[in-house]
Amino acid sequence: MQTAAWRSGQFGQNNMKDIKQYFAGDQFAARSNIELLEAANGCAKAKMTLQPHHWNGHGSTHGGAIFTLADFAFAAASNSHGTVAVAIDANITFMKATATGTLYAEAREQARNAKLGSYSVEVRDEQGELIAQFQGLAYRKKQEWTG
Repeated sequence: MQTAAWRSGQFGQNNMKDIKQYFAGDQFAARSNIELLEAANGCAKAKMTLQPHHWNGHGSTHGGAIFTLADFAFAAASNSHGTVAVAIDANITFMKATATGTLYAEAREQARNAKLGSYSVEVRDEQGELIAQFQGLAYRKKQEWTG
């Protein structure tokens, strides 16, 4: 289902520029070194280059930093249809510790209806090793976002 904004051409289907502009105001993601790489049609990919401020007391990447990356990819995927979507449930399972390099989060829409969308996100390191699995449920508002 396309919204009026998508149909009118205000947002081009798969228009990465519009989606990036929409998420440019996410200051928490910016301060966390998160970059949106791609987003369209219920999918998104983001990366986070790890820095010492991402470390926990053990010297590995803080779980909150990994959650933030996964949540950002989830947000981009769930909002990629042109309507405002907000998280109503999210959980994460940590599979492997990491401390350096770059992490990538890839979100995929599993199911969507007029009110809800279900998304899975995998967080992987540069070698493709699975770091965490995230599951999110979004409430889809009727409100269209503007890029």
